[in-house]
Amino acid sequence: MRAVLVVNPNATTTSEQGRDLLVRALGNEVDLHVEYTMRRGHAVSLARDATREGVDLLVTLGGDGTVNEAVNGLLAGDRDPAFGAHRRPLLAVVPGGSTNVFARALGLPRDWAEGTQVILSALRAGRTRTIGLGRAEDRYFTFCAGLGLDAEVVRRVERARMKGKVSTAGLYVRSAMAQYLTETDRRRSAITLTQSTEPAEIGLASVVVQNTAPWTYIGPREIHACPEASFDKGLDVLGLKALRMPGTTRVAAQLLRRNGGGVHGKQVVALHDVYSFVLRASRPMAFQLDGDYLGERGKVEFVAVPDAIRVVC
Repeated sequence: MRAVLVVNPNATTTSEQGRDLLVRALGNEVDLHVEYTMRRGHAVSLARDATREGVDLLVTLGGDGTVNEAVNGLLAGDRDPAFGAHRRPLLAVVPGGSTNVFARALGLPRDWAEGTQVILSALRAGRTRTIGLGRAEDRYFTFCAGLGLDAEVVRRVERARMKGKVSTAGLYVRSAMAQYLTETDRRRSAITLTQSTEPAEIGLASVVVQNTAPWTYIGPREIHACPEASFDKGLDVLGLKALRMPGTTRVAAQLLRRNGGGVHGKQVVALHDVYSFVLRASRPMAFQLDGDYLGERGKVEFVAVPDAIRVVC
């Protein structure tokens, strides 16, 4: 089996020694070639090249951003991505970031060394899973997207990391509170959600889109915005009609509940297993995919892509 290992050398929870151990372990099982990312977006081209060269397996060592880029590389240029998993290399994800939502949603351990052992065992047993993806305009995502407040928080965290802050659960919580209290426009609900066969949802203040559950993690705790979201179904949506203090406080409390029951209330719009919809905003709003801030958008078209890739887990 020919394999390419795509390594993010800046991954939060790995070291050079750990990477060497991973390379040796994988090299004992497959014909391995190692590539290191040099800049943001580099993993897209590395995965695209690996696909064109006909490799059997693509392995990533990094966080959710590295995984997202690799997935987009695997599907680059494919005009008919749905139900096309058999045409693409297998994907194996070694968790090396601070949160690793995608890897953990697949059931992999948080620790990269333990995750490696699970992947090696799965390779030996031929154990794979075919999953669906989400697509926002021309970019795919594995677990979540957001327009509004959650993307503003991602942007704030990225700015803090550029200043030397370490990505931790505490940094995200502090950033969320600071963003909401000091910068977010809580007075206007600027987003409209439209589907081809349903009435439009007008006047949403912030929207989260999920391709699987959970939405994210705070340390070991799962955070569920759309608890029924699944790799095996369409997309789930949580929209907030307003961001006023009382209602937003209730939503935050529901998100932090240990039973993971999701979010509900008069100010909440929840959609399950949706295959296409469009978000339009009356002003440009912060936008994120898989925890990466992608700038501001006034319109985003979402599509569910079933059976898109095969993962080793």
